[in-house]
Amino acid sequence: MSAFQSIENQVALVTGGASGIGLAVARQFSTEGVRVALLDTDAEKLEAAGTSLKGDCMMIVADVSSESEVQSAINEIKSVFSQIDIVVNAAGITGITGETIEQIPVDDFTKVFQVNLLGSFNIAKAVLPGMKSRNYGRILLIASIAGKEGNAGMASYSATKAGVIGLTKAIGKEYSESGITINSLAPAVINTPIHYGIPQEQIDYMTDKIPMKRCGELDEIVSAIRFIVSPENSFTTGFCYDLSGGRATY
Repeated sequence: MSAFQSIENQVALVTGGASGIGLAVARQFSTEGVRVALLDTDAEKLEAAGTSLKGDCMMIVADVSSESEVQSAINEIKSVFSQIDIVVNAAGITGITGETIEQIPVDDFTKVFQVNLLGSFNIAKAVLPGMKSRNYGRILLIASIAGKEGNAGMASYSATKAGVIGLTKAIGKEYSESGITINSLAPAVINTPIHYGIPQEQIDYMTDKIPMKRCGELDEIVSAIRFIVSPENSFTTGFCYDLSGGRATY
């Protein structure tokens, strides 16, 4: 079996890139000579994140829930790097947790929807024309085990991540003959900053459902992502990968 093909000099757009999964995978890409564009809403954290990357990189402050800001970001990346080969859409928020749906304001649900699902829609829509023109691309939308199984106390997050999985399945089929693969990844609890504001009882609830009885680590999810966006992973599209320590039931 041949070794992994090099992704050196490819261009990767990583959203939610100022911390967590986004930053971890961006660092891996940069060690392999990938030109990385980090996108996030937090300018201060984004600037700090950029100092940890090697080689060519650029930082863009933008909100994935805004179609105009996303399109402007894509245009900026293309003006510097000419193209985008890989997209990892890791931007996401949990919204209010530890409450039943009766306690969730509509505004909170709407905000979670706009970032998690509309953001995924905006990013995919914006990068697909350029990938289609070259008959190549790798798009990975970060979903969640909550989108497959549902987490009590996380109705907004669960519903929107389920939407990300449905979006993946639909557009993966739409572009299945284009040389572009579009997949999603459903992790269980990963040790990232997104969970720091979640009540401990909510974390315990989620962890207790994992047969391995532990959280996932960043290096584990980075390894999975690296394979999913590799040139070798060319016959899987419209699929939601599992990274749940055995929790996923389908």
